[in-house]
Amino acid sequence: MDHDAMDLTEARYELVISVDARRSGEYDDVDKQRMRERIYRVLEAAFTHAKVARDAVHMEDRGDGVLLSVAGRIAVTRLLGLWMVEVHENLRDENRGLRVPLGLRVGMHVGPVRHDGRGISGRAVDLACRLADSPLARRLLDTERADLVLVTSQSLYEDVVSSGGKFIEPAHYSSARLELKEGEVTAWFHLPGRPAPEIPTAAPAAPDTDHVADARGTDDVADARGTDDVDDARGGDDVDDARRVDGEDRAAGPGAHYTVHGDMSQHSDNVYQQPVHIGRITGDAGRRKG
Repeated sequence: MDHDAMDLTEARYELVISVDARRSGEYDDVDKQRMRERIYRVLEAAFTHAKVARDAVHMEDRGDGVLLSVAGRIAVTRLLGLWMVEVHENLRDENRGLRVPLGLRVGMHVGPVRHDGRGISGRAVDLACRLADSPLARRLLDTERADLVLVTSQSLYEDVVSSGGKFIEPAHYSSARLELKEGEVTAWFHLPGRPAPEIPTAAPAAPDTDHVADARGTDDVADARGTDDVDDARGGDDVDDARRVDGEDRAAGPGAHYTVHGDMSQHSDNVYQQPVHIGRITGDAGRRKG
């Protein structure tokens, strides 16, 4: 067996990064091209500033995002730490003056990855993509009016994030159970530059698996170019508030829940209204009181 054939059958243990743009369906053809250019400027500048060699990074275009894998010789802490800081700062620079800021959802997982002439594949790739595309990642990006949300797998959090390091603050992550196509998993959510996010106690409705053909690519959001409400394009606070009655989120349906770990408190615009409670809340016990 020649060397090329061996490469197709042998998996490499790599960090997989899935990057998706928020509400890409709202962009027309001209603005979508500009959006894509901004994403690549943000990511490539971050690799340069974090001193990650270009030949260590595999990059695939996904139309409204980018799929990447980073060779095992590059420390994962550098990507979770310095690289994420640079991505966040570059994104903030790009968003200055934009009427509708670019928002990015980033999913990360480490695992076996197979390379071929068309790209990369494997369960590690699928999981990173589904984390970035999860309904909770979308909801946090909107309700917190953030530029960026990072979602890591449970194993990546336990093996790397929990130990901390330069620009890595495990206390600024919150966990939740997600219902994915392959089953239920634990994921950890982080909003760079902010305290640990408050995880909603009721889950938004799961996406229709028939509507989402491939979790790695599309951001299936209705085209909202006809609306005059710019604030709605930037976040979903008004919609979420209208759905909530007597402390219940009607969109979640009966019995929906998250399992939540970490810091929990009521806050508005990241100003906490009551002491932070360190603990674990499950189901109805964690619902807000009206």
